[in-house]
Amino acid sequence: MASRDDMKLSILIRGATLIDGTKRPRVDADVGIDGDQIVFIGDASRLTADRVIDASGKILAPGFIDSHTHDDAALLLDPLMLAKVSQGVTSVVTGNCGVSTAPLADHAPRPMPLSLIASRELHGGASFPDFAGYLGALERSPASVNVIPMVGHTTLRVSAMDALDREARPDEVRAMQALLSEAMDAGAVGLSTGTYYPPAAAATTREIVEVCRPLAEKGGIYVTHMRDEADRCVESIEETLEIGRALGVPVVISHHKLAREQNFGRSLVTLPLIEAAMKCQCVGLDCYPYDASSTMLHQDEARLKGRVRIASSGSHPELVGHELADIAASWGVSLAEASKRLQPASAIYFSMDEADVQRILAFEQTMIGSDGLPSSEKPHPRLWGTFSRVLGRYCRELNLFPLETAIWKMTGLTARTFGIGRRGTIEVGNYADLVVFDAQTVGDRATYENPAQPSAGIETVIVNGEVTFARGVHIGRRAGRVLTRTR
Repeated sequence: MASRDDMKLSILIRGATLIDGTKRPRVDADVGIDGDQIVFIGDASRLTADRVIDASGKILAPGFIDSHTHDDAALLLDPLMLAKVSQGVTSVVTGNCGVSTAPLADHAPRPMPLSLIASRELHGGASFPDFAGYLGALERSPASVNVIPMVGHTTLRVSAMDALDREARPDEVRAMQALLSEAMDAGAVGLSTGTYYPPAAAATTREIVEVCRPLAEKGGIYVTHMRDEADRCVESIEETLEIGRALGVPVVISHHKLAREQNFGRSLVTLPLIEAAMKCQCVGLDCYPYDASSTMLHQDEARLKGRVRIASSGSHPELVGHELADIAASWGVSLAEASKRLQPASAIYFSMDEADVQRILAFEQTMIGSDGLPSSEKPHPRLWGTFSRVLGRYCRELNLFPLETAIWKMTGLTARTFGIGRRGTIEVGNYADLVVFDAQTVGDRATYENPAQPSAGIETVIVNGEVTFARGVHIGRRAGRVLTRTR
């Protein structure tokens, strides 16, 4: 065995202030990498390496794990993943809100919101009838970030059912179970639902529990965009908890929020409910650091109240970035009619209270997830700015939590929740997913008007031991891997 003094290093990061993703206090240390792994932490003054990175005065942290993305198709269509890498993200969780690009039968319809990531026009080359085929494509043509894949319940429904406006029949449930089992065997870490959306709204609690039986058998996780994040948010949380208890599996509440003015402040009710549940079952949650959401453009008047900005429109791309109310007024039609004319479309909804956003962000067990839509022409700025915004605005400027806690919410907590080993913390023997950043300048530059802007203060990003982003430039490396609950 090589001695400490003659240890071979491919990369040596010198002089860093190390925040290791566990919430432990920061320490000054050098970190050595050999191949794809961290092999040394300490004083490396007597060591050499093929490449030395001077991190004096900078923070060295685990690469950020985006707990909630819709990057399923983008990983293949835009594998450099600059929007994520440029803010320090080294791993993304895909297949959220009930929609995934696989397993998707060729004949299956692509209703919204599935078409946001699997439309034949935009993503035809990135849909697969089985999950193994999708993961195989990612392994053959890797992206610049790691992938933690889930399968979507809505995707299973459109592949197995001939009508989506009802509960699944027993034979359809069995077909979905088979698809989920194949996905789990291939490497999916769990299943997500999106019962808020029309293609899955008719699914009963009973259907979801039965379809998800393979999660209990194979050790998966249940993640949900709940039925309601507004007036019936408490009931939706209770349903989520019930599903987790029925299956005996961990659950994650996606992008927890309280929408519409009459619900502002109700995080004072929902967070204690979630905290109490955490004492008797495995419960997680994530959120993004903005008071506006983004998803498909709804067509019913009730969901179009408040400010709505068009993020994409297949029929009227010239109106991207405009307010729906202004468009409706110029056409002399109702909001619902304007929405119908803009389809297929996505939008940004300014419907949340900043106090709730901060309360949910500050909740100890809240992970950070961007929930960005890469296919939007003018996406929500969270696609490019989520993680640096947490570090800059909410940690440094508003002192919502210490930097150690902020990083834990983006790294160690997320790896633990999704069962990903040897990631999310800086330890000898872990994979070398790392980010070097300037704590004094890190921050988001993406805005609603100009969203595709790299963050400030992100200096170096390393994925599986390969420098991927440095000094504001993507190096071109694509060292990402498919991660599962066992590797």
